[in-house]
Amino acid sequence: MPIKDQPRPPRSRQVGNVLLLLSGLFLLANLFLPRLFGPQIPQVPYSLFIHQVEAQQVVAASVGQNQIQYQLKGEDGKPGQVLATTPIFDLELPRLLEAKGVEFAATPPPKNGWFTSLLGWVVPPLIFVAIYQFFIGRGGIGGPQGALSITKSKAKVYVEGESAKTTFKDVAGVEEAKTELVEIVEFLKTPERFTQIGARIPKGVLLVGPPGTGKTLLAKAVAGEAGVSFFSISGSEFVELFVGAGAARVRDLFEQAKKQAPCIIFIDELDAIGKSRSSGFYGGNDEREQTLNQLLTEMDGFAVGDATVIVLAATNRPESLDAALLRPGRFDRQVLVDRPDLSGRKAILEIHAQKVKLGADVDLKAIATRTPGFAGADLANLVNEAALLAARSRREAVAQADFAEAIERVVAGLEKKSRVLNDKEKKIVAYHEVGHAIVGYSMPGGGRVEKISIVPRGMAALGYTLQLPTEDRFLMDEAELRGQIATLLGGRSAEEIVFGSITTGASNDLQRATDLAERMVTTYGMSKILGPLAYQQGQQAMFLGNEGTNPRRMLSEQTAEAIDAEVKGIVETAHQQALDILRQNQDLLETIATQLLETEVIEGEKLHSLLNQVHP
Repeated sequence: MPIKDQPRPPRSRQVGNVLLLLSGLFLLANLFLPRLFGPQIPQVPYSLFIHQVEAQQVVAASVGQNQIQYQLKGEDGKPGQVLATTPIFDLELPRLLEAKGVEFAATPPPKNGWFTSLLGWVVPPLIFVAIYQFFIGRGGIGGPQGALSITKSKAKVYVEGESAKTTFKDVAGVEEAKTELVEIVEFLKTPERFTQIGARIPKGVLLVGPPGTGKTLLAKAVAGEAGVSFFSISGSEFVELFVGAGAARVRDLFEQAKKQAPCIIFIDELDAIGKSRSSGFYGGNDEREQTLNQLLTEMDGFAVGDATVIVLAATNRPESLDAALLRPGRFDRQVLVDRPDLSGRKAILEIHAQKVKLGADVDLKAIATRTPGFAGADLANLVNEAALLAARSRREAVAQADFAEAIERVVAGLEKKSRVLNDKEKKIVAYHEVGHAIVGYSMPGGGRVEKISIVPRGMAALGYTLQLPTEDRFLMDEAELRGQIATLLGGRSAEEIVFGSITTGASNDLQRATDLAERMVTTYGMSKILGPLAYQQGQQAMFLGNEGTNPRRMLSEQTAEAIDAEVKGIVETAHQQALDILRQNQDLLETIATQLLETEVIEGEKLHSLLNQVHP
């Protein structure tokens, strides 16, 4: 938990606010109470006043801008009644009063005492100051510490003993990254072992990897293992509306860290403030660049003999960071936190499975095999989804079937039982999916076909074929890539053979096949005509899932036409290959599609026994 709450305002300031409030109330009472509780003068119409003047019943009058007060003649020499009326624009009134012998004069302005005058000049500004302090004290302007708190760091601070420690035992699937960070932990525990020999520990360590792979968890584990204070802040929390606030927060963060050294500063989403400065508009030095400049300065400020403060940062866009951040002396070391392999996925599942009740039939290794490409956060979500499915079915433990359904939910989407297909559409979808399965089974290097379903899932999928790899693969040859394209076109090819026409159901397959063929030509150099050249813009890392994008270099018209021709040739060859396979297995296509229409789902040993009849 964070160390402390923000301190309350000083008592003297509270007393000053009370005094200001009382002074304001006194001023209001002095101005308005006499009018409310003073002697009340009866009001009469102006016409009556004129009639009384003409009848010579008025002795004296006091003419003001907003009111006329006049006194009537009394009996036996006594003063008469005092009345008031609202004046109108009448230039003849002074002549009338003079003609009737009425003593009249202008109403003098009200006389206020010196104290009232003083309050009128002093108290209103003080009231505005009190209101301003009230709002900033409530966080309306600047937060609980007033306007200057805008420049205070918003980092959450975790101190040894105040919260449950996160250690390397809580992190799995990233063994290489943990090994790199063990050295940081050893330096924080025993710095003299390194300094005596003259070694210099890296000042900054940058954790790089796709979202959800455990970069933040690794940073907390380093702090937990080392037993030191841990400052955690997101890069976006430095950026503020006010110019200079981000740089001031960087200074304040490092000042706090020096006071609690040895400690770790962790900056999540570093690319929010660390983007290359050349990307600014017209080279302007905007607020984000000022924040970055201050961060560079602070990281340079830790010389030998200074407090031991190590900066950890995480990003999934390392290619966008400024070069000055990545030079030696700043972020000396970059640690890749990649998606886990098979053994890593199994270890992650074992950690998260400790929190749920597992059935006797659960095989975590089989689950890890069926989840290639899943990051740590994906696997945590998978375990939770399986537990929710078990609870929804009112079972006491999570079964293997719950994990299988959870995988399909994550991969293909939620089952849409309310989306009912008519018989014609259902038949087209069935042949389409069986076409994928037969072609995919025949292709080299393809994954094992585990399931065929014509139950709609997700936003657009009317059916799907689940094909899972039998092992983790990091390289693929040209034949395997062509086989993938043929598999993607298997559904469309089945529609052509059976129905003699095509539908819109293959639109996503065509998009993926075209993208893969284009990468073969422009990125992998798998073209005999164009040769081993890369026509795609190089990227250092693509962690955000944008592998499908293919920004080309500046090409001549002839080269662009050659690329398009090669891409078209690859796709057409794969299409013809899929047609040949399905024509050789047309009877099996009819058999499997008929069974699929009856059961809607075919999987397991039944599916494998049917696909074993495929003719190569």
